[in-house]
Amino acid sequence: MRQKSELSPAAYEFEAKMPLKQAIPLGLQHVLAMFVGNLTPILILTGACGIAGGSDLAGLQVSLLQNAMFVAGIVTLIQLFAIGPVGGKVPIIMGTSSGFIGVFNSVATTMGGGVLAYGAIMGASIIGGLFEGVLGFFLKPLRKFFPSVVTGTVVLSIGLSLISVGINSFGGGNTAKDFGSMENLLLAIFVLVVILAVKHGTKGFASSSAILIGIMAGYLAAFIMGFVLPTTGIAADGTEFTKAWVLNWDKVAAANWFTIPAIVPVKIVFDLRAILPVMIMFIVTAVETVGDISGVMEGGMDREATDQELSGGVICDGLGSTLAAFFGVLPNTSFSQNVGLVAMTKVVNRIALATGAVFLVLCGLIPKLGALVSIMPQSVLGGAAVMMFSSIVVSGIQLITKEKMTSRNLTIVSVALGVGYGMGANTSILANTPQAIQLIFGGSGIVPAAFVAILLNIVLPKEK
Repeated sequence: MRQKSELSPAAYEFEAKMPLKQAIPLGLQHVLAMFVGNLTPILILTGACGIAGGSDLAGLQVSLLQNAMFVAGIVTLIQLFAIGPVGGKVPIIMGTSSGFIGVFNSVATTMGGGVLAYGAIMGASIIGGLFEGVLGFFLKPLRKFFPSVVTGTVVLSIGLSLISVGINSFGGGNTAKDFGSMENLLLAIFVLVVILAVKHGTKGFASSSAILIGIMAGYLAAFIMGFVLPTTGIAADGTEFTKAWVLNWDKVAAANWFTIPAIVPVKIVFDLRAILPVMIMFIVTAVETVGDISGVMEGGMDREATDQELSGGVICDGLGSTLAAFFGVLPNTSFSQNVGLVAMTKVVNRIALATGAVFLVLCGLIPKLGALVSIMPQSVLGGAAVMMFSSIVVSGIQLITKEKMTSRNLTIVSVALGVGYGMGANTSILANTPQAIQLIFGGSGIVPAAFVAILLNIVLPKEK
């Protein structure tokens, strides 16, 4: 109640005018809540494709991180203010989706990594984004196929698929020669402990910024470790290597202070091996966006989302992802952690959220900031990622249990996770199936789990 008395009443109204001296801190709070999560998918996927620190393509990774911040700000502004039917005019922050990591990792592995694989992912994102945009126009008649038991199962599958990715980072990155070393593990644990201490030992602004504070503490710890511990090690074959936790400050020094974001930084490739599974994932993310918009309207504005708000939000989700791909950035979708922040604070003012979006755009014009993020040790990232990704699992459980857990709903969740997610997460079981099935359902449990949940929701008779 104290917070409400300190803020202008406009903070709790979407379209009201609000003084900038209050709007700016509230907008920055949203940026802090999503900043790391917005860049994490780029760091993970560029690592999977071999476009990372230490490689000849390290400069490209910095450019992509810069573009990710710039695009997130632009697409958020479109979602807040709308351009015709594009944008739901809802208090949603948009950013780089982590839900696609599992599918994109599978595509990168299938295509052998490298810039070619990354370009194919961008081509698939362009087609998939347009496809989701079309779905948005027809969302009203399709809405009945996506009750909370289906959307919750999808969100739960996304979280489960990301936990292994987070643990790989926790150990320093599974391609690192010192993967799982005590130094990497202790650094990740230190970051996790700081996040927990800040999250539950403080209130308000600091508590909501716990992940960013934990990351900053991890940078400081790695900096100090560089002075007191050996920064190189000897591999089994006798070669010397730089340890995964060492900060590469030369990369930051080489980055420019100001640059206009590059359009099409990676050659776009259209390959069916990437397009088919990614298009299905865009159906999944449309379901997730419907859940996010419903959640933010219910939690922040105490009412259900209208069909127009849902439709505009999904269209923005799709076309924003297509725009992102032209900048070499992964799909841009609604950010679930910011939905929780709105529900907690009840601050839904459009001007407040827009100030955060403008800050993201400005960050995208400063490559040194992108370089500073790109040198983040994988174990520091992992200390934050395991908590972020696990929270997605919890969000899925909350959505599933939003409705009464009837025998029918239990069956949908059980079969979707057991058969759908289980088969997708263990690709060897699909080794003798047609290649099309392997491409669509293999490598990630998200797509088959979503397919099974949607199918069972249609087929199983409703309980009276």
